[in-house]
Amino acid sequence: MAWIEKLVGRSPIGPMQEHMRASATCAREILPLIEAMAAGDDQAIQKCRADIDRLEHEADTIKNEIRSHLPRRLMLAMERRDMLEILDAQDSIADVTQDIAELADQRGMHLPDALVVPIRALAVRVVEACDHGEKIVNELDELVETGFAGRESSRVEAMIDELGRIESATDQLQDQACRALFAIEDELGVATVYWHQVILWIADMADYAERVGNRLRLLIAN
Repeated sequence: MAWIEKLVGRSPIGPMQEHMRASATCAREILPLIEAMAAGDDQAIQKCRADIDRLEHEADTIKNEIRSHLPRRLMLAMERRDMLEILDAQDSIADVTQDIAELADQRGMHLPDALVVPIRALAVRVVEACDHGEKIVNELDELVETGFAGRESSRVEAMIDELGRIESATDQLQDQACRALFAIEDELGVATVYWHQVILWIADMADYAERVGNRLRLLIAN
């Protein structure tokens, strides 16, 4: 963990960006997991879960290092509370991805044919939101250097606006996936509850990515 300690010793911004990278990488693994569920491949589902567990653990390790070394007062344009709130939203992306993988593996969930297209479309858009959130966090060092003002802040605000549009699209796709699910509710029986939870969790990933952007928007506004 020497590289983390080095980054934290210099500034918490680098580790924050590393943490978002780890969380977004974890989120991307939802796509192969869905393909494994669509194929009804239990071994592939188990492998996806193992990969997600590893990435979530990496994100947790970075998060704990940041929390342990973050000073009470920061000589930055951001307060400690701001950093921790952004960190919590980032971490929730990886946590929810892990929740989905655990449930899929524990129940051996094979994606019904009627849900493959809507859930895949939702997941693709959600991963786009997480990727866009990562790009925004990668601008954090520039924002701090410019005091959350000027041309850089305007550029980041435009990126945050785009993230909002992506998240709104995931809301529509979530609705479509839920409607497709409830159309086969009689066929699925009690499993409907679990698939509904999976859909909600997938959509939550985009919500947490948007929360990161919105917190930065507040810092720019202030």
